[in-house]
Amino acid sequence: MPIIDFKRERQLAWLIDPDKIDFLNKVPHLAELAGINYFFVGGSLLKDAFLRELVIFLKKNTDIPVVLFPGSALQIVSEADAVLFLSLISGRNPDFLIGQQVLAAPLIYQHKIKTIPTGYILIDSGKPTSVSYISQTMPIPADKPDIVIATALAGQYLGMQCVYVEGGSGALHTVDASTIQALKKVLNIPVLTGGGIDSPEKMKQLFKAGADVVVIGTAFENNPTEEFMKNFKERY
Repeated sequence: MPIIDFKRERQLAWLIDPDKIDFLNKVPHLAELAGINYFFVGGSLLKDAFLRELVIFLKKNTDIPVVLFPGSALQIVSEADAVLFLSLISGRNPDFLIGQQVLAAPLIYQHKIKTIPTGYILIDSGKPTSVSYISQTMPIPADKPDIVIATALAGQYLGMQCVYVEGGSGALHTVDASTIQALKKVLNIPVLTGGGIDSPEKMKQLFKAGADVVVIGTAFENNPTEEFMKNFKERY
């Protein structure tokens, strides 16, 4: 079983949406060039049944842990190494706080998938995103770090093993580095962040602020070239 430890410093995850990947055969090589530590797999919609095939391909062709990032209870497959058991704690929609989790729990139990309880916090990124639309929740305003901190602390006190703060897929802006710094001062659990990270410079800024895992999806989808990917291997 691959080691999944978000407490290790400066790790990079590639978020792959099965609906958007059209260069799958290149992924193992590109992941190696970028020094990818984890594959996160999932999406807000998932319009086809390619999820299982994608997970099997990644497991067969790389040694990188494959972690499900499910948008719903339908996105659970036994072949994955683990699942981020997400609760959208920034929202007030009960379906994404506990409803989808109840539906997914029997499948996870049946397949004996490792679960990573995760407090999912959506922060305004400058434009509406698929996550906010599908979940029917409002993101926390980007200029309200005190609400972000209180929400993250609540997640920690509820027993979450990590928090994932992001603006959503295709976000205009990353989570502000000062917010990441503030979270790291008060939390005892790892901080994962994604959304709007489209350059090595933005990645490094978030790592410098204290992010344990930086998650990139859209930027890699839009520029799956060796030249672009290899720039992300340097974390400092």
